[in-house]
Amino acid sequence: MPVEFGVLGPATAWDKAGAVIDLKGPRHRAVLARLIVARRRVVPVSLLVADLWEDDPPEGAVGALRTFVAALRRALEPDRPPRTTPQLLVTEGPGYALRAEPEAVDAWRFERAVAAAATQPPEGAIERLEEALGWWRGPAYADFAHQSWARAERSRLAELRLRAVEQQAEARLAIGMAAEAVPDLDAHVAEHPWREDAWRLLALALYRTGRQGDALAVLRRARDLLVEHLGVDPGPRLRALESDILHHAPHLDPGHDTTGSVWAQATAAYDRSVPSSARARLESTVILMRDLALTGGAGLPVARRHRVAAIAAAEELGDAELTARVIGSYDVPAIWTRSDDPAQAAQVVAAAERTLTALPATASEATRARLLATIALESRSGLPEPHDGARGSRGREPAPRTSVLESGRAPGEADRRAAGSPATRGVEAARQAEAIARRLDDPALLAFALNGRFMQSVHRTGLAGRRDEIGAELVALSARHDLVNYEVLGRLIRLQARCALGDFAGADRHASAVERLAERHERPLVGVFTRWYRALRLDATGQVTAEEAETAYREAAALLDGAGMPGLERGLLPLALLCMRIRRGLPLCSDGRRHPHRAPTDWGPYEPWVRPLLLAARGRRAEAAAALRKVPAPPHDLLMEAMWCLVGRAAVVIGDREVMRRAHEALTPAAREMAGAGSGLLSLGPVSAHLAVLHPSR
Repeated sequence: MPVEFGVLGPATAWDKAGAVIDLKGPRHRAVLARLIVARRRVVPVSLLVADLWEDDPPEGAVGALRTFVAALRRALEPDRPPRTTPQLLVTEGPGYALRAEPEAVDAWRFERAVAAAATQPPEGAIERLEEALGWWRGPAYADFAHQSWARAERSRLAELRLRAVEQQAEARLAIGMAAEAVPDLDAHVAEHPWREDAWRLLALALYRTGRQGDALAVLRRARDLLVEHLGVDPGPRLRALESDILHHAPHLDPGHDTTGSVWAQATAAYDRSVPSSARARLESTVILMRDLALTGGAGLPVARRHRVAAIAAAEELGDAELTARVIGSYDVPAIWTRSDDPAQAAQVVAAAERTLTALPATASEATRARLLATIALESRSGLPEPHDGARGSRGREPAPRTSVLESGRAPGEADRRAAGSPATRGVEAARQAEAIARRLDDPALLAFALNGRFMQSVHRTGLAGRRDEIGAELVALSARHDLVNYEVLGRLIRLQARCALGDFAGADRHASAVERLAERHERPLVGVFTRWYRALRLDATGQVTAEEAETAYREAAALLDGAGMPGLERGLLPLALLCMRIRRGLPLCSDGRRHPHRAPTDWGPYEPWVRPLLLAARGRRAEAAAALRKVPAPPHDLLMEAMWCLVGRAAVVIGDREVMRRAHEALTPAAREMAGAGSGLLSLGPVSAHLAVLHPSR
């Protein structure tokens, strides 16, 4: 690599000889760091200027930015001939991007190293984590601690580092290195006293070195800190450990087979016994990836990536039935109807279609049904990938989408046209998978197929009742057949649906039930959704002030950092705050005086549907009208009603009666629902209130 970049500490760069590159002044480094935060994506010039000068740019800021970029290019590519195109810091569309290789940025390498360590035996994990933790030279983006654009990335990387320290201690304990783990854990809890898992590991390490009294003292100190400073009791794992230590539970004995040592021994035996070329390894890998995906965090993207590699490897062997098993075994429940990685999902769908065609006539119906359910699940609504500014998330041109005006048609025509829409294949695949599963009376297969049907239940607005029925069947089916993962899914679906229908008491019951399941079966991602729901409930029921609601949303958003769900994470917080302010009749943008945080401005994939309203609110009516005429029809997902309400509201402000008519038509089927609440994350209030404002006779 000709240039390497470091942000795990002050922002810096090194040439191929390892020498530090002179990056000039602090604003030059800020430009570079801001582009690294964007992860190879284009950052518009306007956003760079706003971030560099905190929304108060001086006259000539754009020219100054171009000067910084030119100087950086000279520093990063000193041997590039004059007037030739830069290869590293490139101009693309409306802004700039840093096209660094994945291994060229220490933060990106660190993420991959931590994820890889989670799949390795303890000895390998310790070595990998030791190396990765050594890359840290200080706090991430240390010289931009007070810049709002760096805040989320700094927090995410800091949390990942803390998890890596605890992951390393867990690996040491698994192979009997308790004494070696104690000093690092002692320092770790002193610096981060609110991390319950760190206290648990320290107490366990002390107990295994024969220091029972010290172990109990650590647990008592943890309890006192949590109760005194946070007002909460220790979690179930800490409480259980204290009880186990007091009763000398056998599984705490380092000579006893702990979970880690069992894992290490089993994987080592498997590695010795099963040849690396064996087809059984592919199937075992997918099952492992399925379980890894359920852990959330770094495990989820790693599982998705390895899944695609396993499918490709299976196809290379030319065995269609093996490929079908590899594809169909990854039956990870999905709750969010926007894909985290549309390109990757398209690869899986294409492979499933090829495999369906190649299957021999003797293949089982269940095998075919799993492929069909995968197609339904991965295609989501089957529509073009979500709009993400000028380009897609990986630099591709976004697929064309019909504009709001071009999509105008008579009421009811949306359903009639479904048979000819791009969503047809996903809907049909879900129907076929469900029919086969019911015919075979296969509960697990039926649950998988119902998940696919849920993903295809957003082809128009107003379908919360239908999704509630799917969730109810999943809950009942799972309870009868002990399908824990699908009971979690069913509860979350019902939570969303009851929110959409304004039944917060019903949503509360499902939130409590799914949290109990998550605690019992270690499903950490559940807490992301229930925390967001509780913020929504506080806000939507008027139990708190706007400032308190904003704090609740921000705290919920913090859980998304590192959760492994980029399709959910980006743009959600500003959208939730915008909806909150609209519903409460507040100015659309916080002035920042009553809340300590700067209002977030990265609208992510929601930007096209937000832009006309924001422009109109700033008095830029001509620009708002032009943006409204070009805005795409809202994507078919759980936020479709909210997007139509935003479009309709902008049309009312601007006076565009044709767009008002179109929004009214699209929202009419959802007249009894709460706009946006079907996501379980945010709400614009009753759809009926928006319809009243949009009514053609108005």
